Amino acid sequence: MQQKQPNVIEMITRSLDQLRKSDRKVAEWVLSDPHKAINSTLVETAKAAGVSEPTVMRFSTAVGCSGFQDLKIRLAQSIALGVTPTHAALEEGDSTHVVSRKLFDFTLTSLDWARQHADMEKMEAAVELLSNASQIDFYGFGASGIVALDAQQKFPLFGVPCNAHTDAHQQFIASSMMREGNVVVAISNNGETIDLIETVREAKDHGAKVIAITGRRGCSLSQECDLSLVVETLENTDRYTPTISRIAALVVVDILATAVSLNKEEGHRDRITSMKERLSRFRSNHFDND
Repeated sequence: MQQKQPNVIEMITRSLDQLRKSDRKVAEWVLSDPHKAINSTLVETAKAAGVSEPTVMRFSTAVGCSGFQDLKIRLAQSIALGVTPTHAALEEGDSTHVVSRKLFDFTLTSLDWARQHADMEKMEAAVELLSNASQIDFYGFGASGIVALDAQQKFPLFGVPCNAHTDAHQQFIASSMMREGNVVVAISNNGETIDLIETVREAKDHGAKVIAITGRRGCSLSQECDLSLVVETLENTDRYTPTISRIAALVVVDILATAVSLNKEEGHRDRITSMKERLSRFRSNHFDND
């Protein structure tokens, strides 16, 4: 069976950080207008990107193509399949309409990339661990801390006490109180935060199972955990672009919470329905009294 070629637009986007400065100029020009790139000659591409022709050739091979013509063919294939360009650099002077279009396109395409590359067997294993947990703690810093806090407020779906800790000292204290049957979910996009890794080790020493949610395969955090959920996104280092990894991690938390809830006994789902009905009445009463 012939192996499916990776989408070249996605390949270019993912390699931006690793490219040489001159190669990156070509990448940014190609991604800003793939249609124009398809119809440009080698000379025109070099001139538009402000680089030499050999640089364009080198860039083509750097992103996995056999040459410039192969690059154009694969760009055409990506567009023919209806793939939205995953990167369009935000520029000073962009209108709100343009910013909106670029960010929506980038976010939607990146989330689709994360969905296609998700390891569903590991996701199922994580659901199983969480379904049988007596307590769940979520740890994260910065943007990952926001994800942890979002997970905490979904405790009715998980059906057990849930805590979120975004401070290193609080994380370590909580992890030292873990016991068998507890689960820690450690969230870190780069997976190299030393404080978080030490906290994970402490939790495991006390019998807890640990699940990592990270954006990098083989990171230090994943090597310390019982299970690692890798959430691959098309990260963009553009200074104006929000971090897509946070949005993707929020989606993964939603998946886990919903799947755990559906995995519980029928009585648990009935209690959730009852809770939502009572919460709706509670809110209505408060609004009526305002």
